[in-house]
Amino acid sequence: MRVWPGRPGPRSGWSDFEDHASNPVFRARLSRMRPKVMWHLLRRYMASRLHSLRMGGYLFSGSQAPQLSPALMRALGQKCPNLKRLCLHVANLSMVPITSLPCTLRTLELHSCEISMAWLHKEQDPTVLPLLECIVLDRVPAFRDEHLQGLTRFRALRSLVLGGTYRVTETGLDMGLQELNYLQRLEVLGCTLSADSTLLAISRHLRDVRKIRLTVRGLSAPGLSVLEGMPALESLCLLGPLVTPEMPSPQEILTSCLTMPKLRVLELQGLGWEGQEAERILSKGLPHCMVIVRALPKESMDWWM
Repeated sequence: MRVWPGRPGPRSGWSDFEDHASNPVFRARLSRMRPKVMWHLLRRYMASRLHSLRMGGYLFSGSQAPQLSPALMRALGQKCPNLKRLCLHVANLSMVPITSLPCTLRTLELHSCEISMAWLHKEQDPTVLPLLECIVLDRVPAFRDEHLQGLTRFRALRSLVLGGTYRVTETGLDMGLQELNYLQRLEVLGCTLSADSTLLAISRHLRDVRKIRLTVRGLSAPGLSVLEGMPALESLCLLGPLVTPEMPSPQEILTSCLTMPKLRVLELQGLGWEGQEAERILSKGLPHCMVIVRALPKESMDWWM
């Protein structure tokens, strides 16, 4: 086994170790590395200096593949007391209770992971992850309304990203945000929810939200207008592709944005407006804002990027 700096090859099964004290980034091949070996590497070379860890699992490799375990997660918390950010990719967490994760985490990212129904139940211990400020749920198929309502026990939570969480319903989002009214950043991307229903729930419950990022599916001018007068909103990002005939015109977007007193960033991605009249209208009409109009960036299929 070797550990070296640099970019891994085009395969999954890697782990990134970021040591913010000396700022190197180490990547070790996990396709042949058992959890015991990985843990030996962490304990011997990183330990208390480790601030951020990105790990890939074996979700699609069959039942005989090594899996992340509660014991490994608990040991990670004990031996790495400064770990603040944990990103898990393609991992089966159905047998790993959330109570086993390091209590020092401020950011938790799950990408293409499996979780159990009990993972985020509201009735669980409210002292779990007391410092958690940001949670990213990207293509976590089991995540549903009950899990969203379970997030309310994270009282330090300020940032929530829902990406492709197709089991979350409009009613569930509304009920969840009612109790998560302290969120300052919300992203709803590639879900089955319409943009109008999402913005309506935000306007009802997240009056102090600072950043909104969402896909424009089902967005209309009346739907966008519910954000008018939002007192704390600083950044609004609308993402394409443009597939809805009810999409607000540039002038209608401008009218709504002019009512937002603290808006400083308006970003439009993937709407096909870059270099068009729409960009000129918005840039001229919002001189106090940074107006960004661009194509959607290509999404990398490599989880370590």
